[in-house]
Amino acid sequence: MSMLKLRLSMIGTLALIFGLSTLFFTYLLTLMGVTDMISMGLFIVVFNVAQWLFAPYLIEAMYRVKKVSRSEEPELYDMVERLSRNSGIKMPTLMIAKIPISNAFAYGSPVSGTRVAVTSELLNSLELEEVEAVVGHELGHLKHRDVQIMMFVSILPALFYYIGYSLFWSAQFRSRRDERGNGGLAALIGLLSILVYWVLTLFTLYLSRLREYYADRHSVSIVDDGARKLSEGLAKILHSTERVRKYRPETSSLASFKALFISDPDTAGRDIEAISRMNVFAADRSLVESYLSRRITGAEKMAEVFSTHPNIVKRLWALQELS
Repeated sequence: MSMLKLRLSMIGTLALIFGLSTLFFTYLLTLMGVTDMISMGLFIVVFNVAQWLFAPYLIEAMYRVKKVSRSEEPELYDMVERLSRNSGIKMPTLMIAKIPISNAFAYGSPVSGTRVAVTSELLNSLELEEVEAVVGHELGHLKHRDVQIMMFVSILPALFYYIGYSLFWSAQFRSRRDERGNGGLAALIGLLSILVYWVLTLFTLYLSRLREYYADRHSVSIVDDGARKLSEGLAKILHSTERVRKYRPETSSLASFKALFISDPDTAGRDIEAISRMNVFAADRSLVESYLSRRITGAEKMAEVFSTHPNIVKRLWALQELS
């Protein structure tokens, strides 16, 4: 996928998400009797700003994230500082998440500032050069402002789901006592909200996959031999994640904000199963080449539609084109 096509796709998807969300918010508030444009605008602005400001603290509580100083992790700290300079951005606060999943993520808000977190398991599973490529990917998200974009769009589908669920079920009890038919109207709004939830979810997932390609490109542009390092790092992350999830199934609850991760923990099992059938864990490059030799099945293409991250084979193909 060319850079121009990638950017246009991201812009078009964002326009659809924002437009559909604003349209339905306006329609919903109108049905509720809130027709004043100022009230509508304030409602939308307050909601968006509030979730953006407080989401980083929720993430840190869920993933047991702590700030890391240069004295604690000198090599990692120097790496993030150097790659931030190469990216032309201010160095984000370096964090380590004490969770048993090999991954990394970038997040932040105007209150918390920008932050890059790597998990303790990632540092144990990857070589330093592969960690460098992963960090370059996360800095790409910060440079492209993917953090703000995905923080916003990831909350919208959930909002419509809870609106729809609440209105639909409350209408079941209200309609028996309400002779004016307001219960039926509430049920209709509830069903429409759930429909919008599904549509927004598909657009959000597509946008998430596009931003992963975009961040991969950034990593390759600032890391020497970045395509190889990132390819090997991604393959190792999948292997490590599936190994941990197999013996510690409770880690499945850690995927709540998986759209922020460099790799989707929920698809690690499917991806690694395809590799394990080939019995090619001899070397890092063999692991990558085993993916590249695979054909993407129809079932995998369908599964990708409902995933936050691109199919691993397509993602590695894209990296090979950049190498």
